[in-house]
Amino acid sequence: MTLRITKASEPITVERLNTVIYGPPGLGKSSLAFTADTPLLLDFDNGSHRAANRKDTVRVADWSDVAGITAEDLAPFKTVIVDTAGRALDTLTADIIRINPKHGRGGALTLQGYGELKARFTSFLKLLNSFGKDVVLIAHMDEQRNGDDIIERLDVQGGSKGEIYKAADAMGRLVIANGKRQLRFSPTDAAFGKNPGQLEPLDVPDMSAPEFDGFLAGVIDRIKARLNELTEDQREAVAEQQWFRDALPKVEDLAGINELLPRAIGAGTVCKTMLHKRATELGLAFDKARTEYAAAKEAA
Repeated sequence: MTLRITKASEPITVERLNTVIYGPPGLGKSSLAFTADTPLLLDFDNGSHRAANRKDTVRVADWSDVAGITAEDLAPFKTVIVDTAGRALDTLTADIIRINPKHGRGGALTLQGYGELKARFTSFLKLLNSFGKDVVLIAHMDEQRNGDDIIERLDVQGGSKGEIYKAADAMGRLVIANGKRQLRFSPTDAAFGKNPGQLEPLDVPDMSAPEFDGFLAGVIDRIKARLNELTEDQREAVAEQQWFRDALPKVEDLAGINELLPRAIGAGTVCKTMLHKRATELGLAFDKARTEYAAAKEAA
């Protein structure tokens, strides 16, 4: 099978993100999450009632409450919030042991049970991703000591912690700095983070301030915009793709297709695919021996 290589000059558009927000209790992580774009919060922590600006919420008592989530359920929303990832895993753990008691011992998972937990939680994240929504995972912070140093980590059980790290496109810590809340995405020696948007530490507005509403939506949009910034080569590639979209419907014969073939090859995979589609519509096929198009019945 031929590799489908995306050239460095060809843009890769980022339309949705997995964002992890973590921090100590009481800093308003849920309230912050509700400032995402048109959110639905899956409340595994049973704490949504404490949020200052609660939006639509699913109170989750059992894994079955979310296991059958569908695209139709999420149609009115643009962001899905899992609050918290740790409690979601606890709920899933109970479901795993209920289905197969051999996967648990004394209320805790066996090694096989942890494997099942990792697989099912990863599948759940992939399901949410498949709906094309932004996903925000909220997590409590766990402090671990390394000598005199305090290391900040996600308070999440088992191997699924690693899956959350891998699934995260962006990861920010909600902290108090100089008496103000800040959202910091850059990693440090003592804390995890992912900062693809190269954002500076962001002061989080007071919850009563008008600019608090929509704050996280703006942050996520900034990250997407940074990831979708085009280099000069990429801008040229986009312009070339648009030229082919405009020109190809006007090509009506073999000569016209072969005349554009060298330009399409130089422009990359997207333009070659568009040219091939138009050639097929005209009853043509690529002749590998002659390295050009010919009538389908004549192509080798």
